[in-house]
Amino acid sequence: MTTFRPKYITFDCHGTLINFQMAEAARDLYGDRLDEPAMLEFIKNFAGYRFDEIMGAWKPYAEVVYNSLERSCKRNGVTFTDEDAKMVYERVPTWGPHADVPAGLAKVAKEIPLVILSNAMNDQIPSNVAKLGAPFHAVYTAEQANAYKPRFQAFEYMFDMLGCGPEDILHCSSSFRYDLMSAHDLGIKNKVWVNRRHEPANPYYGYTEIADISGLAGVVGL
Repeated sequence: MTTFRPKYITFDCHGTLINFQMAEAARDLYGDRLDEPAMLEFIKNFAGYRFDEIMGAWKPYAEVVYNSLERSCKRNGVTFTDEDAKMVYERVPTWGPHADVPAGLAKVAKEIPLVILSNAMNDQIPSNVAKLGAPFHAVYTAEQANAYKPRFQAFEYMFDMLGCGPEDILHCSSSFRYDLMSAHDLGIKNKVWVNRRHEPANPYYGYTEIADISGLAGVVGL
């Protein structure tokens, strides 16, 4: 990708900037009841059911967590309780950034406005954002958009709020399924994949790969 100076750099938050620890939460709950192969299967199922839960009409993220955890427990023969889902949901605002994030963001924030488009709730995201250590021009949530990524409606809400189009932004994410596939289909030509090693590369979708956020400044010529 040739050097592109966007009007905004837009980000996925949980997973890309924030160290997303759903797998660790599942281990804390069920690790004493499942051996390692079974635990890995549970974690895979939990991720899959979370994705499935956000593909329809918007619902509060507490319901997404509850339903996906309950379905994972049923599939893996583990007893589910309401308290388990509550514990997982309440952990989300406590999570902090990957180690590379604060310094990497600070460098680009001096030159280009930063924006978050997150699948979080309005009352979850401020705590996470405060831990990132950089100023953000705007933070948009699935609750505001009334849709979760990868649905186009979430991105379109962000475009409307920013008063810009796909050609004006550089979108940065560690996920193809949640972000970069939709970004591609919506005509966002300038994309960055942060390889956090939770999804395989997929060059079809046209992006610049960086190992972590410290590489972002170089992408935009800083």
